[in-house]
Parts: sequence; structure tokens; C-alpha cells
Amino acid sequence: MAPTPACLVTLVVALTFLLLEGPAAAAPATAAEQRHRDVRRLLRRLNKPPLASIQSPDGDVIDCVHISKQPAFDHPLLKNHTIQMRPSYHPGGMYNDSNIAPHPITQTWHQNGKCPENTIPIRRTKEEDALRASSIARYGKKRLGSIPNLNSSNDPSTPNVLDGHQHAIASAQAQVDQWYGTKITINLWKPFIARAKDFSLTQLWITRGSYDGKDLNTIEAGWQVFPDLYGDNNPRLFIYWTRNAYNKTGCYNLMCSGFVQTNNQITIGGSFSSISTYGGTQYDFDILVWKDPKGGNWWLQVGGNYVGYWPSSIFSHLVDSASTIQWGGEVFSPDGGQTSTQMGSGHFPEEGLGRASYIKNIQVVDLSNTLEPPSNVKSLAKQPTCYNVQNGINGDLGTYIYYGGSGKNPNCQ
Repeated sequence: MAPTPACLVTLVVALTFLLLEGPAAAAPATAAEQRHRDVRRLLRRLNKPPLASIQSPDGDVIDCVHISKQPAFDHPLLKNHTIQMRPSYHPGGMYNDSNIAPHPITQTWHQNGKCPENTIPIRRTKEEDALRASSIARYGKKRLGSIPNLNSSNDPSTPNVLDGHQHAIASAQAQVDQWYGTKITINLWKPFIARAKDFSLTQLWITRGSYDGKDLNTIEAGWQVFPDLYGDNNPRLFIYWTRNAYNKTGCYNLMCSGFVQTNNQITIGGSFSSISTYGGTQYDFDILVWKDPKGGNWWLQVGGNYVGYWPSSIFSHLVDSASTIQWGGEVFSPDGGQTSTQMGSGHFPEEGLGRASYIKNIQVVDLSNTLEPPSNVKSLAKQPTCYNVQNGINGDLGTYIYYGGSGKNPNCQ
């Protein structure tokens, strides 16, 4: 018997419904599936198409990306940005009177090649890197409390934004909010990391603004050991920035748009090939960050290399000058109880040169673009039996600090 028109209509409607509703009726993605999708989107955003790639002995892949294709230009304020290849002016007055012979550092990936001209080296972000993050949305970002607050550290009415963070630092404040950078020589070590999510770092902070107003601006640079971010325990060069107290803006290295790299020899996030030994050879390197008086950008120099700059347009307060500069060490542990993660060499300041970690030749850049020793330097170590700091001045070290510690010990529980 032939089907009736009514049956045909019913069949067509049913088939149409199945075709339209079938995909929507499929089971929703599981949390794991959605996380993998988010990771793939992140990797597509971070890993720009390279012109060449170099396999580093430490397991990193270094992508040589054309300078015009780097992540910085994803920033909405930098869409039509003209790259400044060199600073217009360099600060004068650099301190260099030490009689201690320097041992320069190199990065591990240099053993297998270098990137060509007009490219920049970028450490490739791997899927396993992103999957270690507690949140894909927060990948490459610091947690709140990543800077010590000298003014409120002993104020019980101030919210404890430093939970899990322990600092041993020196700090200086400009008298009229007019500092334009800092230079340091930074000792390089490989501190022991006791817990999977811990990190240990040594850095400089250039800041203006506040946590209370949620408008803290920072420029940061140094070295860190951070297994959860990099997947190993190697000390690595890092940078950071934020314009709203680590809430939504800024990131480590080139993990978001902002910092404009111009150098084809230095990998931000790359590991170092030589580290200091207790009682033996000491390795250190210079970091200089300053605001170009003409272009207004905040330049980064590592050793003798201009690495790149933070455009002043990505900041609010630091579009002008800095009010506070800090130098020292930080250990972070999100787990409860005192960690045994080391800071610096893992030894305390009183052990001195060759045993305790140092930052020496500390200078600040003044209004005339001249480097000068900072005045009124204060130190802060809230748990001195865990991690401590001592500051001073002498002929070989200039203005300096010794800092660090072992973490948990019989006097630090």
C-alpha cells in the first residue's frame, strides 16, 4: 500500500528534526575534553608560525618567529605599532669598579644554533606546559601577592595578599615619584624546589600604584626556577608586567601581548647553561631596565644585549615614572605549612660571597637619565629564620644585598 501524504509529511518532519537536532542532542563535552579544547586554542594563540626552530639540549624548542609576527602585536593598543629597534638614549654613570672578575652567562639553546636576523627566539609552549596550569585562563600569570608591600607588611588591618609568598628584599622609594629605572648585577643559582607547585626567584620590581587601589603597575625581570610553569628545575630568565595588581593584565615572558622583543639572541624564558657553585665559581649577569627619555618605552638590557621594551602605552602609572624599586628573592608555595624550597643559594646572608646569593652594583636611573646609587634603602624579611636579607655598600660590590635561606629548618617551622 502506498504511503499517504500525511505519512510522508510526518516522515520528512522527523528526518528534518533528526538532522537539525542531532549534533545539539549529542552528549556535552566533558570537563577534560573542554580543557583540551581550551589548551589547543591557547597554543594557537601563543605559538606563532616560525621561520626556523632549534631543539635545545634541555628539551625546549626555540621558534625563530619573524619580529613583526610576535605576540606583542595581538595587544589592541599595539596593532599599528612601529617597532623601535634601539633605545634613543642609554643611561650614563654606570658603576663598574669591581675587582671581582665576572663569569658571563649563556643560554642552553645556543649550543644548537641561533635565530636569524629579523626574527626573535620564542620558547614554544607545549601542551603539557598548559595542562599543568590550574587554570587555562590564568596560564602564565602570577597570583596576587607577588610583590612585598613595605608599608603594610606589619599592619594587621591590611588584607593578607601575601599568602604563600615569602620575600627577602631591599627597597627604595623615590622622594618625588621620579625614578626611571634600575640596574643590577644578579648572582645565578639553582635552588632546590621542594614541592611541585613551588617556585623560587630572584628579581627586580619597578612599581607605581597600589594593591588597595587595584592599580599597581609593575615591570619585573630576573631569574626563576618554576617547575609548574616550565616542566623542569632549570634556572631561567624571566620578565613580567601588570597594570592592575596582577588581576587581569600582564604575564610572564611572551605569554601574552605587551612586551616587544627586538633581540634575536636572547630567549625570554630560556634556561641558563652555567650556574654558581657553593664555595666555587660564581656566575652573574647584568639587568638594566630604564625609560627611554625620547620614545617613552621601558627598555630591557640583559648583559650587553638590548632585548626589547615594554611600550609605555600598556601602563597607567608607569606611563610616567616609578615610585618604588625593589630587589631580592621570593619563594612561593601554595600548600600549607613552611616549605623547604630554597631561596638564592639556599644559604643565609651572613655566609657572604661565594656561599650566599647576592645582587650587587644596585643603581637607579634619575630624572637626568643617570645611574646613581639608591638612597634610604630598607630591607624586609618577615621570616628571617627561613629567608633573610642584608644590605650594604663596599668598593667591590657597590650597593649590594646578600639574601636567601633554606626554608624549613629547626628554627623555621
